[in-house]
Amino acid sequence: MLRRVEDRSVTDQVTTELRRAIISGSMEPGQEFSLREAAGHLGVSFIPVREALRTLEKEGLILTRPGRSAIVAPVHLEDLHAIYRLRHNLEPEIASRSCALLSSEVLDRLERDAVAFGREDWGIDEVYEAHQEFHLALLAPAATEWDLRILTTLWQAAERYIRIGFRRLDPQPEEHHRREHAHEELLTAFRGRDPRTVAQAVSDHLERNEQIARSALADYEGRAGNGEPVTADSITSA
Repeated sequence: MLRRVEDRSVTDQVTTELRRAIISGSMEPGQEFSLREAAGHLGVSFIPVREALRTLEKEGLILTRPGRSAIVAPVHLEDLHAIYRLRHNLEPEIASRSCALLSSEVLDRLERDAVAFGREDWGIDEVYEAHQEFHLALLAPAATEWDLRILTTLWQAAERYIRIGFRRLDPQPEEHHRREHAHEELLTAFRGRDPRTVAQAVSDHLERNEQIARSALADYEGRAGNGEPVTADSITSA
């Protein structure tokens, strides 16, 4: 469930590993665990795990329980929509200003990165390790430090939902080509340097991703409402 970390690990390394496990679905929505259990898996003491959970609770990934236990925050359609509502308010506007500031060299590099999204030998983990960096590079020239703090929190929250939605599609070869094409479309808009076109392209990109995640989550909530056991695998195979 969790990858072991070295004894010399500090709180931020424990936080990173717990966050990775939650976002990737290794620790499933609604899963309860004890802090000492997590510490044992990680190979660290109880204290850095406790500190890490405080950070993850602020990010909306963990719910603490009375005593020394916690639960992975459930996923809900209402929360998904709230995350994307905020992203729709922020990202298109920042992108509309960033398109005039991005250099051709950066856009050329991102073009190569977009091609990599179509690789069929890349799994969902490889894709999403590069995905946030791709979108960050598009927005960074016009983003303030506060923009980046808020966006990072929203991207981490959204990634749980995106992975659930795309996990069902990832085995399909055409999905890799669609993913490559979707990011190439974004770059085409940015190369045109027209703020309105860029803002619309980013908004459309967000809308498509939300709809894919909503489709998977609707099935998830339907099963949970019927009392059926729901795991990451059952969402994937739905």
